[in-house]
Amino acid sequence: DTGVFEGSMDFESFRQTMASRVHLVPRLRQRLAMVPFGIGKPYWVEDPEFNLDMHLQHVALPSPGSWKELRGLAARIFSVPLDRSRPLWEMTFVEGLDQIPQVPPGSVALINKTHHAAIDGVSGADMMGILLDMTKEPRVFSAPPPRTIPPVPNELEVLSHTARKIMGKPSEIKRVAGELTDALRAAGKVRDKGVEVPPVPMTAPPTPINHTITGQRIWNTALLELDRVKAIRKITGCTLNDVVLAICAGALRRYLDEKGELPAKPLIAMVPVSTRGDDERGKMGNKVSAMFLDLATDVADPVERLKVLKEHTQGGKAFEKAGATRAFVDLWDFVPFGLANRVLRLYSRFRVSELHNPVFNVVITNVPGPQMDLYMAGHKLLASMGMAPLVDGMGLLITVLSYNGVLSISPTSSPAVMPDLDVFTRYLRESANELEAAVLPHREPDAEAGDAHAEAVAQMTAAFVAQMRSTLEEAPDDRSLREGKFQLRITGAGEQTWMIDMQDRSVTEGNGRPADATLTILDAHLAEILRGNLDPQIAFVQGKLRVEGDINKAIEFGSFLPKVIA
Repeated sequence: DTGVFEGSMDFESFRQTMASRVHLVPRLRQRLAMVPFGIGKPYWVEDPEFNLDMHLQHVALPSPGSWKELRGLAARIFSVPLDRSRPLWEMTFVEGLDQIPQVPPGSVALINKTHHAAIDGVSGADMMGILLDMTKEPRVFSAPPPRTIPPVPNELEVLSHTARKIMGKPSEIKRVAGELTDALRAAGKVRDKGVEVPPVPMTAPPTPINHTITGQRIWNTALLELDRVKAIRKITGCTLNDVVLAICAGALRRYLDEKGELPAKPLIAMVPVSTRGDDERGKMGNKVSAMFLDLATDVADPVERLKVLKEHTQGGKAFEKAGATRAFVDLWDFVPFGLANRVLRLYSRFRVSELHNPVFNVVITNVPGPQMDLYMAGHKLLASMGMAPLVDGMGLLITVLSYNGVLSISPTSSPAVMPDLDVFTRYLRESANELEAAVLPHREPDAEAGDAHAEAVAQMTAAFVAQMRSTLEEAPDDRSLREGKFQLRITGAGEQTWMIDMQDRSVTEGNGRPADATLTILDAHLAEILRGNLDPQIAFVQGKLRVEGDINKAIEFGSFLPKVIA
């Protein structure tokens, strides 16, 4: 994961925070004991040679210190495997975030890379609660009492431990087989009630994102206001997760359709589901099952797609609750580790994933986070964004995190599969905008409050247009106002279209001559810009300000807007 922290936190403060708390997360001090010949699964043991400094890196972001450099650095870090002879995690402290919009210059980032065997999404959130504070004043923890850490088990001790595990497997197999039988019976009852059966593995349609990957990673993120997503949820009666899935599905549909690769069958997503009970909160490790979902990418209308997805998630949850998937996951534990490892290596080496339908097309994991400010060493966490591992045949994984009113949707891929991940990331933002625009007309009228808000926005928009006309008329010889014809579409309660001719210095209502570029913005978003709460550049990056036509001309027009707003 990548977190951005406000202000110039120094590396030593970060290191001291980690040193005072690392003992509170035992998994951070544990390494894997490998079983000889692969006859059993590796297991966790405390590392007697644990050295915190071996897990903390300190780097400066290359100039100019923009978002492009940060995500490039994060991708390179995640392209390098962790050293399995040590605890499976590392954190990179990144200085020099100087050119990232809405991030104060001199801020820092922390890139946390932890093996998925050590934590899952829920336990990762629990770990965040230990390493971060809820106030600027850091908590003080007592140092752990001194103790002797036993050496790493030798091969004989590891084999003895594994033998005891194997001796207990017959009874465990019987237990899991019984649970699987019960789960299949329960799933049958769910099906008999008319609930649609979820898709099964290996039935997903082939797509370019399911080809063989390389070790290199690429990563990006789309940031959305959580309140916008909640508003869609409220209007449609869906869950927040339904809306997130619909946003991802819309972006996938557009991305594949524009490449001429959209399959007639809908894409299948694997959605991890935490099986961690309340008594297991705070414990590390991976406790997940899976739900397979039809993403309705064959449905063009965004509202209808969301309705279909809602039905699919309800059915998927009913079958997941029956427990069959969890039981199958438990059965995997009885496959000899060495055999499983060798099979996976051969699977990758011989590109077997190219010879059959994908197990599923994409993984979409959604982890809710705290909706309050968090701090490290007195510095506020501004944003938290996820990243996750890939395997052959699964070239796209989308990690969704929510923190303090912001939803980050972060795709991870391989350049061999999605070299244009930036395009897909933009489509995520635009898919959210498309769904929002399609859903808002269906909201219940909110009497006087809604009318008052609409009237205030309308007045602000009218004042903006008047000021734009006045600015052009009062500066006929201003050479900074370059030539160009632009169409400004303001959508919302009352849609307006304005033609701005920089050469004639005129602003007229309605569609006029062909424009060099068309800019489209929701009236509420324009109001936020006019209030000074939203930078036009940020609005463009977030997809709230959409541009069609000559992008360079649009940028020139964008340089004119501050003159109007001022």
